[in-house]
Amino acid sequence: MTDYPKMCFDRLLPDDINLMHTHPGGVDVARAIIVIRKMWPNGSTLHVRFMGGTAQQQQLAREQAEWWMEHANLRFEFDNAPDADIRIAFDAGNGAWSYVGTDSRRIPRDMPTMNLGFQDGGTSAHEFGHAIGLGHEHQNPAGGIQWNEEVVIRDLAGPPNFWSPDQTRHNVIRKYAHDQIRGTHFDPDSIMLYAFPGAWTVSGQGTHANEILSALDKQFIGGPDAYPRGIVPDPVEIPVIDQSGVPARIGKPGEEDMFVFKATTASRYTIETSGQTDVVMKLYGPDNRTSLLDQDDDGGMGYNSRIVANLTPGDYFVQIRHYNTTHGTGDYQIKVTK
Repeated sequence: MTDYPKMCFDRLLPDDINLMHTHPGGVDVARAIIVIRKMWPNGSTLHVRFMGGTAQQQQLAREQAEWWMEHANLRFEFDNAPDADIRIAFDAGNGAWSYVGTDSRRIPRDMPTMNLGFQDGGTSAHEFGHAIGLGHEHQNPAGGIQWNEEVVIRDLAGPPNFWSPDQTRHNVIRKYAHDQIRGTHFDPDSIMLYAFPGAWTVSGQGTHANEILSALDKQFIGGPDAYPRGIVPDPVEIPVIDQSGVPARIGKPGEEDMFVFKATTASRYTIETSGQTDVVMKLYGPDNRTSLLDQDDDGGMGYNSRIVANLTPGDYFVQIRHYNTTHGTGDYQIKVTK
């Protein structure tokens, strides 16, 4: 009997399942794999809680998580915090999977955001890659893999994966649109790439197993498009009830601006941008730079972002980036009213 690879699958939030848009080449791509909007703020400390597992399983997960910390401007704190950002189960009957990046903050605190049902090779590192916002390398639009879809769907319907055709299309066949990701050229050695048999591709050329971070993995995760090391500037404080807006600028492609405002009373607040620059907004808090409350693209006038939320007292952090992370720059204003 042929042994097919064990593969992880992307966990989707309910409101991502039906959100579709069209790839520039005409292929439908699930918005659930828009990795850019799911990355943590650079310099974040992510708290991790184990929900079971043996001491050996937990130690292996810690060791492989540290592979990323050696290069990325992120820190994992394995403190089993009740409100941990990443919560790991070890259910052998539930495969290996993880929610992608900040999606984990939208999962109830008593539920896992990652499962390590098997830990073969670099599986734990692979899942932590998803947890910090990375996607599958075989879905890199620069990869050029042409799948023998009938064979892939047939083989993954059987053991050990038992996937439906839709699961296979989502986790293997579909590629990211170029505007959904930040990334390098296709990396055949990436920890985020699984080993595929040649029969799964039109060319007959398969891929090999990768059990450690590749040179490009290390370079990319600590580079300017992901989590670069260096000084993380303090957020710019913005007043509440500012009718004119605070002027700001995306000065270079990929730049992310961070602002903070204080909600002194429980109330309904509006955070919005204005101007001609196409921006995307994320709101974090209260008093927490990684607890994602909401995000918006084009909810305001034109290409501006707008979030309306009922907030309790505390400090709230607003992250702004250009929609086009490859080339986008420009001026904008941001204001908070209630």
